[in-house]
Amino acid sequence: MGYISMSLIAFLFVFASPVVLADDITPIPADKAQIESWFKANVQPLSARRGTLDPVLEAAEASPRIITVNQAGGGDFKTINAAIQSIPTGNTKRVIIKLAPGVYNEKVTVDVGRPFVTLMGKPGAETNLTFHGTAAKYGTVESATLIVWATNFVAANLHIKNTAPMPKPGTQGQALAMRINGDKAAFYNCKFYGFQDTLCDDRGNHFFKDCYIEGTYDFIFGRGASLYLNSQLHAVGEGLRVIAAHNRQSANEQNGYAFVHCKVTGVGTGIYLGRSWMSHPKVIYAYTEMSSVVNPTGWQENRQKEHDKTVFYGEYMCTGPGSHKEKRVAHTQDIDEKEANQFLTLGYIKGSSWLLPPPAF
Repeated sequence: MGYISMSLIAFLFVFASPVVLADDITPIPADKAQIESWFKANVQPLSARRGTLDPVLEAAEASPRIITVNQAGGGDFKTINAAIQSIPTGNTKRVIIKLAPGVYNEKVTVDVGRPFVTLMGKPGAETNLTFHGTAAKYGTVESATLIVWATNFVAANLHIKNTAPMPKPGTQGQALAMRINGDKAAFYNCKFYGFQDTLCDDRGNHFFKDCYIEGTYDFIFGRGASLYLNSQLHAVGEGLRVIAAHNRQSANEQNGYAFVHCKVTGVGTGIYLGRSWMSHPKVIYAYTEMSSVVNPTGWQENRQKEHDKTVFYGEYMCTGPGSHKEKRVAHTQDIDEKEANQFLTLGYIKGSSWLLPPPAF
């Protein structure tokens, strides 16, 4: 073996080692009043992040294109679908679609060939995307009002609704508001309305901030690796109601739902925080305020008892009458600070390479 200088070894070590950025390891603070300062410090705009983001994303954000949609006229298009179809397949630039307030009764799909799309409503105004798709007509995951396959999608200030009627207690009535199947997606100040299967948080890394999700049974489901921050989970209806049905199927999958500084509210009592749709669901609630709507057992009993050993149901420093853990199912993990921190940073969703704040309207 030839002689290698110590300086060369040091050079190789430094440049071969992965770079761990501060925003990947800085946990969300326990004090809810510090969320915004944490967000501004860790999710800075493009101007402060050059050289740290995915190079393809940086190139896409350099010169964004803006499209306006107004049903009353005066915009570039009158429908959301027309605006999306104007984006070329193989798109490489950020396209910001600004929507005038109103109700857009459309079934919208952002296909895989159109990444870097932003759908924006005007802050403080109601911009509603609605459709009445049902599983009976389209199939469960294709029933959504908004379906996103593309990467690097952003939505802000939108109300996304499935207007199909509430199914009667004890009957099936899947009707999705949204299905997110693209990686690196962010949702800011969005509201999702449905009943059974409201939000299909399906695949990829996702970030939800200041959002509202309403439903009855399994109203957040899929196998996403997702961080929900300062969001409200609201249960409606009667009968069996469950918030999260995570679809993790093995211990090797790097995914799960983390609800941090959220609020669990609703009508009645007896809602479950989650259930084992598949064998290895991973769901944690941290610093979350739980009203009395939550069933004292917390999590639905596993139909297959072997899942008791493979589920990961975590609760960390939650508050409110629904957070009392004396009657929780035995397989609830009362995680400590070290375990919780892995869910409390942007590293959980690999956010330092792609997550940006929403653009101004």
